[in-house]
Amino acid sequence: MLEAVPNFSEGRDAEVVEALRAALSAPARLLDVHVDPDHHRSVFTLVGEAGDLVETLLVGIACARERIDLRRHEGAHPRIGAADVVPIVPIRPEQMSEARNAALVLAQRIGDELGLPVFLYGELAPGRGPAFFRRGGPKELDRRIAAGELEPDFGPLELDPRAGGVIVGARRPLIAFNVNLRGGLVAAREIAALVRETGGGFPGVRALGLDLPRAGVVQVSMNVEDFEAAALHEIVARVELEALERGAEVLGSELIGLMPAGAAAAAAGAMLRIDGFDESHVLELRLLS
Repeated sequence: MLEAVPNFSEGRDAEVVEALRAALSAPARLLDVHVDPDHHRSVFTLVGEAGDLVETLLVGIACARERIDLRRHEGAHPRIGAADVVPIVPIRPEQMSEARNAALVLAQRIGDELGLPVFLYGELAPGRGPAFFRRGGPKELDRRIAAGELEPDFGPLELDPRAGGVIVGARRPLIAFNVNLRGGLVAAREIAALVRETGGGFPGVRALGLDLPRAGVVQVSMNVEDFEAAALHEIVARVELEALERGAEVLGSELIGLMPAGAAAAAAGAMLRIDGFDESHVLELRLLS
């Protein structure tokens, strides 16, 4: 079993989200759907054997290509495609080679069968993450392609006018985790800069400060790539401290999709002050193992 967490640039049209849900329901198993109108984005979590996962993702990406028009898209989250990023994730570390192979098969078939340009990232293109392609949005990516600064790994050599391109890769499990604040966007951006790895913050943390006008809050939006090196409760505590110093207030946090049980167990153990508490102390997980 492998996991896939495709992100689509639609979070407001319930009919389109439902069409994506139907397209992504078989033969792989759909576990979760997270829809955000401010981000204008939906995140699907599905699992299956490699072949089933690839077939299901192709149908979902084809649905997005037909139903989502980036030319009319406005949302807080950066993107370059209707099917913006499609990671294949090993559930166990030893499955990474299988995840890489599945992602390569998917990338080639998207280019060949759906006619969309594909950009590789993560384990398939070390040193390149989605942000490498998203900076400046589709227009800037078009310019970089035309200037010869980069080119798609599969498919056409230019973005589709409606659907853009697709970022495909294999990566370790990560936690998409947001903290919502009452305060100004400047504060959210300053806090994001302090907690992310490139600003000297937590290892493996990527963070943006975003304005969510529909929700009436600002947000520190994060990807936590190594929950053992950067525990969620420690990140929240740092965000809360920095928010207080800026006259802002933490209103709550938000999980996008699913998270490893170990991360939840670590946070629970820390908050309850149980020494040595981890997933091995959770009854249901012991029974499953």
